Amino acid sequence: MRAVYSVQAAGMQVMRVEAVFDLDNPSRYRIESSFRFTGMAGWFANGRQANRVDGVWVNNAARPVRYVGDGLWRGEPRQTVLEYPANQPVARVMVPAEDPDREPVPEALQRGTVDSLTALAQLTRNIATTGRCEGRAAIYDGRRRADMAARTLGRDRLTAQGGSWGGEAVRCGFEARQLAGFKRDDGPDAREPQEGTAWMAAPMAGAPIIPVRVEMPGRWLGRLTALLVEIKPAQQQAELR
Repeated sequence: MRAVYSVQAAGMQVMRVEAVFDLDNPSRYRIESSFRFTGMAGWFANGRQANRVDGVWVNNAARPVRYVGDGLWRGEPRQTVLEYPANQPVARVMVPAEDPDREPVPEALQRGTVDSLTALAQLTRNIATTGRCEGRAAIYDGRRRADMAARTLGRDRLTAQGGSWGGEAVRCGFEARQLAGFKRDDGPDAREPQEGTAWMAAPMAGAPIIPVRVEMPGRWLGRLTALLVEIKPAQQQAELR
């Protein structure tokens, strides 16, 4: 299933996110995501990013097999390929090989980690099997290391607004705390926990549970709200309304 999200700040769209969720297979999963800045935000933030993970389910636990990140920031290509032999991340491709503006992540903190898309796959499986959000993940994307925890806050009926999805959803609170991989000019606030809320639901009959609304902090654009505005079969190209 392909989903399109409109990300807004102060009531204006600042980002377009497109995701493909392949979560129906009982033995494997795949999630793809891509985003680009839109409107006035595109004038100040020049970049795009696409990520993909392929993984397997082991007793309802998500285990990544291969994670790929491909982006362009300020005209410079960024690429990451992680594979997980023995369930441990190994960098197969890193462009640039070293980031002079960012502190490296110690090897000890890389062990036992997954990528952020795998953490999302695990959240969807937890809700599908238990109806609750509770879970923790140690996340590493090749450059940064963070801990994330989710908890159940209740259920809400979301009202459709501006073409967004509406209906009943599980409300999950999440907290992310970066542990390593800071930019060298990051201030103390980069080490503070970041809290957000995600509403999770199956947006149509037979669809997997996915985020239908997300509220989260943004370092440069302020508080961000992501709204699900369109869903289509994965083989079709979804467009914003």
